[in-house]
Amino acid sequence: MAERGSENVEKDEVARLLSALCSLSTPEEARAFLADLCTAREIDDLSQRLEVATMLSAGASYVDVSHATGASSTTVSRVSKCLNGPAGGYRMVLARIGDGA
Repeated sequence: MAERGSENVEKDEVARLLSALCSLSTPEEARAFLADLCTAREIDDLSQRLEVATMLSAGASYVDVSHATGASSTTVSRVSKCLNGPAGGYRMVLARIGDGA
């Protein structure tokens, strides 16, 4: 593995990860890749964030989202910031999977 100090190496590594994610065709493939890539806890955390985004997008309050998902107020706030931020990743995914508001 290349030295981590190099910005180009990190960009290449991120690009490779993004390409790997784009290569997945089915939920089963995604599950297998995530199982190899992440710990069970990391997958749970990612799933929780998507659920938080889904609920916030549907108009749920921070308190209701936190109680329903078990997410901390910090996580709910962070997801809300991203949900309403310029990148639009959550909005795009929620619209594609049919959970967008």
